[in-house]
Amino acid sequence: MGKLVCAGAMLKCSFGMAPGTLNVLPLNRVMSGAPAANIMDNIPMMNILPFGMCQSLANPMVAAATAAAMGALTPMPCLPMTTAPWVPGSPTVMIANMPALNDGSKLPCNWGGMIEVSMPGQVTTEVA
Repeated sequence: MGKLVCAGAMLKCSFGMAPGTLNVLPLNRVMSGAPAANIMDNIPMMNILPFGMCQSLANPMVAAATAAAMGALTPMPCLPMTTAPWVPGSPTVMIANMPALNDGSKLPCNWGGMIEVSMPGQVTTEVA
């Protein structure tokens, strides 16, 4: 069983250079000390905050800066681009009619990175 993810959870991106934070608005009206997340809490700059600097060449800003530096990888500020929901979520627990977000779920970034939960924001509530 995984832990339920809630607001304040720490996230990491495979191309990010710093940890990020999950921000969950209390719209779902489910609390686990803090607002609980579901798989649709994936909106960039609202739910998914930046991860410092991005190192992905799929990111147009990184590609342009790297080309300008004659091929030397040049990280640029992270602007997450997440359009798909978290996968897989919890198949048995629903929050606002969507699967609850557990700490084993992953979120793909359009720039090639994979975002995962490093600390769920709480340690007492488990979901299947």
